[in-house]
Amino acid sequence: MLYTRKGDKGTTKTLRGDGMIPKDSLITEALGTVDELNSFLGLCKVKAGLDVVMVKDEKITIASIVENVQKNLFIVQAELAGADKKLNEKKIKELEDIVDSIEKQLPPITTFLVSGGTELGALFDVVRTITRRAERRLISVHTKEVELDEFTLGYINRLSSLMYALARHSNYKSGMKESAPDYK
Repeated sequence: MLYTRKGDKGTTKTLRGDGMIPKDSLITEALGTVDELNSFLGLCKVKAGLDVVMVKDEKITIASIVENVQKNLFIVQAELAGADKKLNEKKIKELEDIVDSIEKQLPPITTFLVSGGTELGALFDVVRTITRRAERRLISVHTKEVELDEFTLGYINRLSSLMYALARHSNYKSGMKESAPDYK
């Protein structure tokens, strides 16, 4: 069933408290932002096709990296909704290993970069900004409503770094020159 009619009065069901919370609550806003993030990651996964990245001397498809992130975001959403599900430190380390491996393959960053380049690079930049918004929403929930696990907050923070690395990697592998703002 795609609808229940139970949300017609501005509430939605979670596992918290009596189960119903306002659709404009901080938790609902965070859930929606993580859902939006996950959907855009799906688009990146499709656009990545069979593109690969070297991680610790192993070729890994970008699509498989993205799918793993998507699955982890479902755990974040489950925690937000009140389920006894949490990420662990290993998940953060996985992101850090990928970011570190990609960073070694790219020229050093000396300035801010203008988004764009390839379509996939631009999409990863969009996802990076959605990730940052999701992080702000999670911090709001954490500081104002419900304490979230430290690994959830760390994961979402590292995730924006991964999106930045994947954007740069996509552009670099396609031969696109990075462009800095000129502030004129």
